[in-house]
Amino acid sequence: MVKLTIDGKAVEVEKNTTILMAARTAGIEIPTLCYFQLKDMEIENRPGGCRICVVEVSGRRNLAPACTTTVTPGMVVNTHSIRVLNARRTVLELILSDHPAECLTCAKSGNCELQDMAQKLGVREIPFQGAQSTYRKDTSPAIIRDVDKCIMCRRCEMMCNEVQTVGALSAVNRGFMAVVAPAFEMNLEKSPCTYCGQCVSVCPTGALTEVDHSRNVINALADPTKTVVVQTAPAVRAALGEEFGLAPGTLVTGKMVAALRRLGFNYVFDTDFAADLTIMEEGSELLDRLTRHLNGDKNVKLPILTSCCPGWVNFFEHNFPEMLDIPSTAKSPQQMFGPIAKEYFGKKLGIDRRNLIVVSIMPCLAKKYECQREEFKVNGDPDVNYSISTRELAHLIKQANIDFASLPEEDFDNPLGESTGAGVIFGNTGGVIEAACRTAYELYTGKKLEKVEFNELRGMENIRHATIDFNGLPINIGIAHGLGNARKLLEDIQAGKSHFHAIEIMACPGGCIGGGGQPYHHGDSSILKARAAAIYREDAGKPIRKSHENPFIIELYKEFLEKPLGEKSHHLLHTHYFDKSAGVFVEE
Repeated sequence: MVKLTIDGKAVEVEKNTTILMAARTAGIEIPTLCYFQLKDMEIENRPGGCRICVVEVSGRRNLAPACTTTVTPGMVVNTHSIRVLNARRTVLELILSDHPAECLTCAKSGNCELQDMAQKLGVREIPFQGAQSTYRKDTSPAIIRDVDKCIMCRRCEMMCNEVQTVGALSAVNRGFMAVVAPAFEMNLEKSPCTYCGQCVSVCPTGALTEVDHSRNVINALADPTKTVVVQTAPAVRAALGEEFGLAPGTLVTGKMVAALRRLGFNYVFDTDFAADLTIMEEGSELLDRLTRHLNGDKNVKLPILTSCCPGWVNFFEHNFPEMLDIPSTAKSPQQMFGPIAKEYFGKKLGIDRRNLIVVSIMPCLAKKYECQREEFKVNGDPDVNYSISTRELAHLIKQANIDFASLPEEDFDNPLGESTGAGVIFGNTGGVIEAACRTAYELYTGKKLEKVEFNELRGMENIRHATIDFNGLPINIGIAHGLGNARKLLEDIQAGKSHFHAIEIMACPGGCIGGGGQPYHHGDSSILKARAAAIYREDAGKPIRKSHENPFIIELYKEFLEKPLGEKSHHLLHTHYFDKSAGVFVEE
């Protein structure tokens, strides 16, 4: 332990603690723009680039960046001296001198840390005038890079490289032309970017934002020739309330449904229904591979990898193309919902698929890209037309002047709105494989599962493993959230070290609850834990908690799909993957 003094207060912290973290333990707030923290995900090689957090250290000639300077015994720190305040203000004025003054139209206006910092430090004018750097705007299928607004804090670079290990972003050029961009300043779409959106979730300005599809949704709702249905992902209901001042982890399922009806959607359905459908297909695929493996089939590919997360799918297509036959072929719940809505529900209503518009509300920015993939279209018509984020939905509700807090609790429409507890836990890391185990256990053993909670599969550790007893058959399961952790498990498979039968992977920290399209949590693990707890509460309150017991899923197979892994379900609900490694760093 190290003892020091900060602003006259005696502080004791562990060795190697930074001044910034030491101050926070003492309740002293030091402003910063480049620093961010993710619980259980240590970020090395922090650049300490913004210099907003500088402090005065007795005996040191220059000011010290609090985020990268470690404490020493007897250190005396002043975090708010006149010298410090003047330096911070000057640094911020220099940053603002090369920043567009577009607050009225910026996507991050009102939620911009640079804007907040200017307010906090009392900056009302910019004394430094001169040329501003200008860059082209880069619009990918999911993420917009408006690099004029980049302040070189390099949070996105740390997230992309240190946490996610994707390597799509890095600092390029020097001096005035320095910027964070893909290699050779190529378009994001041509880079190894997975569209996980974690760079967007940590960007303090409007330099990285999602592609906003809400205008397309408004146009569809206003078109009398279109029938517009909406599906809502499980993680959305655990976070949407934060945009309306409710505490993290407040479940707003019923109010969300009511709000969507008031926005004008013709039918309000639940992606949880499609999650139950995913379990029927993916769980059956797991059992099929296990059974063939036990019968001595040496060609069976194990472990089977979950395929619900498009950011993760992009990751293995780019980085592990030799393993494309290992993941489940089941589509994600979003993409299973699309063809069922258009080919089953729409035809029951007598609606041509081009006149049925399917909108998804997702916590994930990669879903925007996923629904645009060519294999998910029929003669050019997408199975899912538009995907909007939790944040975009909140903005739509506010634009429509809907008093969210006073809305009544309403239920989803049927048949595609009925779901089980297994469907809702898809929103948490470990939830997909737990839902699969609830069904696979009963289908394999023929016995009723009395206790449906598999607590050994739950938690927020980066990589987890557990063994589930299927009535004498031990099933080894691995779980990872965050693509950097996924890489470790995949490298074990490559090296022949993996002992798992099944592995669940989600691209984002915490799973979908920490998705790039969720209300900004800025790395606060308490927010993620509150959202996760809400998901499990909704599961516990469901009358049916196993996917194969959903009566509307049973009816769907009886009336339309016939059986899991059958010919029709294979055509509508399964997909294939592509080797994208050759396309990385290649411009057309």
